[in-house]
Amino acid sequence: MQDASSLGDPLPWQPRAIGTMSSPLRVHHDAPRQPRGSGELRGEIHLLQGFQNCVHDLEGFSHLWVLWLCHHTRGWNAKVMPPRDQKKRGLFATRSPARPNPIGLSCVRLLRVAGRALTIGDHDILDGSPILDLKPYLPYCDSVPDARIGYVAELAEEAGDHRTWWEEKGVEPPRLYRELPGE
Repeated sequence: MQDASSLGDPLPWQPRAIGTMSSPLRVHHDAPRQPRGSGELRGEIHLLQGFQNCVHDLEGFSHLWVLWLCHHTRGWNAKVMPPRDQKKRGLFATRSPARPNPIGLSCVRLLRVAGRALTIGDHDILDGSPILDLKPYLPYCDSVPDARIGYVAELAEEAGDHRTWWEEKGVEPPRLYRELPGE
């Protein structure tokens, strides 16, 4: 395990949370591997006081980028074994949440904006996670259809990241995926 405190100088500023996540996902084992694998899972981003004018015009977007702090993550390794792989890979060639700067980046569905509360779907954000920033997803500049995907192209397609762990094991999904909040 690497000691992140020995890597480079600290930044002259500290990131500030703009809100927190309210989610039925309590621990990392609850979360899908990728946000698009969460089906109809819903959650709410609760922005702090003073950010209510920042969401003006947001309701016209279907998807958002959410930058958040992976606050349950402790430490990191230079090489990790990604799901579906049999080989350790360089950390920066993976989407592991255990990183020198544990910042999560999720593209989520925006379902509703109500004041400082944003209801989202298709997410992988744990309950209580500090939200660092929000940006609209813009297909014309955020989508790269001809992007190369390195070693991931070699992995078996039948076990793609869109599958949840319970689908791979052939078991019932956890209750939080069967009984959606507000239904």
